Amino acid sequence: MYSLKELYKIGNGPSSSHTMGPKKATLEVLQNYPYATYIKVVLYGSLALTGKGHLTDEIISKTLNTIPHDIIFDFSTPTNHPNTMQFIVYQNDKIVCDVFYESIGGGTVVLQGQKKEDTVIYPHHNLEEIKHFCCNNHLSFDEYIDLFEKDIDLYLDNILCVMENSVLNGIAKEGYLPGTLKTQRKAKNLFHKAQQETNPSLKEKAYLIAYAFAAAEENASGGEIVTAPTCGASGILPALVYYYHHSLNYQKEEIIKALKVAGLFGNVVKKNASISGAECGCQAEIGTACSMGASFVSSLLNGTLKEIETSAEIALEHHLGLTCDPILGYVQIPCIERNAVATLRSIDSSHLALLLRDFNSKISFDVVVATMKETGCDLHTHYRETSLGGLAKKYKI
Repeated sequence: MYSLKELYKIGNGPSSSHTMGPKKATLEVLQNYPYATYIKVVLYGSLALTGKGHLTDEIISKTLNTIPHDIIFDFSTPTNHPNTMQFIVYQNDKIVCDVFYESIGGGTVVLQGQKKEDTVIYPHHNLEEIKHFCCNNHLSFDEYIDLFEKDIDLYLDNILCVMENSVLNGIAKEGYLPGTLKTQRKAKNLFHKAQQETNPSLKEKAYLIAYAFAAAEENASGGEIVTAPTCGASGILPALVYYYHHSLNYQKEEIIKALKVAGLFGNVVKKNASISGAECGCQAEIGTACSMGASFVSSLLNGTLKEIETSAEIALEHHLGLTCDPILGYVQIPCIERNAVATLRSIDSSHLALLLRDFNSKISFDVVVATMKETGCDLHTHYRETSLGGLAKKYKI
C-alpha cells in the first residue's frame, strides 16, 4: 500500500476525481509540452456526464489559462475507465501528443492502462495481514503506521489544520452554493440551532451535523478541503475531528493517532476495491469515509484491534449498494446530507462494535471490502456517478 499522503490530500472541491484529478493531468501535460499552441481535451464517461456540475471543464480551462483550447464532452464513446480524459496537443498545427489519462479516485491520475507507480510504503496487502503483523509484534494500528511511515506526524498535523478550517469556514458562510440548483447553505443555521439545543443527546448530534454540513458545503463551493478519502465524502472525518477535538477535548496527539488508524482503513479499501464513485458508486466514497470515521472513533475510545476492525466493517457493510446519483452532477444533493448521516453512523458503528465485543464477528473487514468491490461492479452505470439514475433522474427543476 502507498503512503497516507496519497490518501489524505489537500485540494479544492467539489470532486477529487473530477477536479483535482483533471487539474493534475492538465498540469502534467503542460509540463511535458510547454510550447503547446493549442490543446483539445475530450472528456468521457462520468467526466462527460457530470463534468459541468463537478466543474471539470472549469478547472481544466483555468489550468490551461491563456493557451488556446477546446473541451469536448463525449457522452457515447465507451472507455475502460469511467473517468477518462484525452489530451490532444498541437504545436504549430502539428499533433505532438495524443494521450489518455484515467482519474482513479482521491485526486490520483494514471496514464490509460497503467497502474499507480508510487513507492510502496506498507508491505502488507489487506487488513488480515496487517492485523497478523500487529499481533505478532505487539503493535497498535497507529504504531503500525509509525513503523513504516516515520515522518507522517508533521504531515497529519497540517491535514488536521485544513480539516478544521474547512469546518470553520463552512460555519461562517451564508447564501447559496454555486450552480443552477440554488442550494442554500445550511451549516451556519444548523450550528446556531446546536448552540440553542437543550437536550444533551440532540445537542451532540446537532453539532456533528452542522460540522459535516460545513465541510461538505465548503467542498461543494470549491473551497479547500482534505480528501478523506475523496472530496465528495470530505465532510465526515473533519466533522468527527472537530467535535472530538474541540467539544470533547481530546488532545491533538490523540486525534492524529486516530487519523492514522482511519487512514489505514481507507488505504485498505483503496488498495483492494475502490474509493471512486464512478467505479463503485457512493458506497466507495461515503461508505469508505464512514468506515474510516468509525475506526477513528474506536481508536479514540481505546478499542482493541478487533473492536476497531469490527466498527469499520459495520460502517462499510451497511453502506453496500449505495448509489452515486448527484442531481445535475453537483456534489450537493444528496451528497451533503449523506456526509451528515454517515458522520452519525460512524459513531453508531463504533459504539455497536464495542457493545458486541464479547461476540465473535463472522464477517471480516476484508470480506466486506471485497463485497463492496463486487457490488460496485454489478451496479448499473446509471448509478455510478453519471447522473442518469436515482435521484438525479427523478428530480426535475
